[in-house]
Amino acid sequence: MDVKLEKALDFSNYMVTLNNQKRLIHEQFQQNLVHYFGGGQFSVTQQLISFCQSLLSLEQEDTVLVDDNNQPIFVPDLSTFTSDILNVYATASNTYLTEYEKIRKNRSVQGLVGDE
Repeated sequence: MDVKLEKALDFSNYMVTLNNQKRLIHEQFQQNLVHYFGGGQFSVTQQLISFCQSLLSLEQEDTVLVDDNNQPIFVPDLSTFTSDILNVYATASNTYLTEYEKIRKNRSVQGLVGDE
């Protein structure tokens, strides 16, 4: 096989594998952002965190939030809930960064899939 063609094929395989690994760690990140509270499921987003922080700044102690399944969930201690979702977001983001850095540094298909 021509050397240039072989290099192009190797690079193509590397890019496909890299993109698949990025997609997988992003999906894991999204799963790690789920927080269960009061029988509800909340996807922790920057928007949810900001909303809760805004309510706290208005000295709101409790509230009703609509979860991912469109169910109203009473949150009796908004301060604790906000702290919990901040921890969920920080942990998920740090894990995502760690995993992203691992795949970013690998320059071979074998390194990306963990065969090295």
